[in-house]
Amino acid sequence: MFTFEVGSLLSIAFVLGVVLVAAAMLIWVERRLLGFFNERLGPNRVGPFGLLQSLADVGKLITKEDWIPPFADKASFVIAPLIIPIVMLLSFAVIPFAPDVGVMDLNIGLLWIFAMAGLAAYSAMLGGLASNNKFALLGGLRAAGQMISYEVFMGISILGVVILGDSFNMREIVLAQEDGWFIIPQFFGFVVFLIAGLAETKRWPFDLPEGEAEIISGFNTEYSGMKFGLFFVGEYIGMLLLSMLLPVLFFGGWMAPFGLDIGPPIFSGLFWMSVKTGAFVVFFILVRAALARPRYDQLMSYGWLVMLPLSLLNLLITGAIVLSQGA
Repeated sequence: MFTFEVGSLLSIAFVLGVVLVAAAMLIWVERRLLGFFNERLGPNRVGPFGLLQSLADVGKLITKEDWIPPFADKASFVIAPLIIPIVMLLSFAVIPFAPDVGVMDLNIGLLWIFAMAGLAAYSAMLGGLASNNKFALLGGLRAAGQMISYEVFMGISILGVVILGDSFNMREIVLAQEDGWFIIPQFFGFVVFLIAGLAETKRWPFDLPEGEAEIISGFNTEYSGMKFGLFFVGEYIGMLLLSMLLPVLFFGGWMAPFGLDIGPPIFSGLFWMSVKTGAFVVFFILVRAALARPRYDQLMSYGWLVMLPLSLLNLLITGAIVLSQGA
């Protein structure tokens, strides 16, 4: 029970602890890196190097008035911010962190993640609709169109990985990359999945549902206190999930590059999974610092006119090659 096995109490506690702590630390990491990229200091007052800034923000949000607008639909208004952190945390249940480290070994793991991603869209949609505010409604409509559309491209882009791995099981997909990571045969699938993942998690430059310049703060305009904090944390948990999915699907998961294993398999797996995840986290923060936000019509046109054909072409070529090799 208290050993590292998939589904053991130790594995479950480890996964939950790592995800929650990492999501809280990501807020500080992003602010520090954005400060570095923009040649400014970033958080540096609360604790050494500003490490306690996230803790101070949580304290501030907890003590703020938990206000519900009198014109809002109260039940939906309260439920909406709870959805996204819950479904994002549930998605981590099928992520293989290392050999024998994970919550469950589900044979439809990828489908589980897409089911949770589909439910996450309801958070922004309900928040925008329940607020009974025209700016929040516009943000909710933007979130619905963006997340549902780009989820289509995400799904098609990973079908090549499913074909090569011959499974929807995340752990089996990692093991199928022993002879070579999928980033090489599935490069175009990787590019589509990366961009679609940014849009799915509403990360910059695809944070149009929260476009401050046009619609104040979008679907969370009327939210305050910890309800706003749940939306905020849910976004960072989503970014962490995407940063872990990319190594699992395309970069060999916990497997060491060039056979550079470090110590026991579990330790080595956790180390390399952390390194790969951290690299993508830094990349996403750099994207936020470097790129401008497109118009909403440009975002949707780019998805349906560029990413959909590219993902379908990648699937067609992958299927043809696998069939020809099997013959």
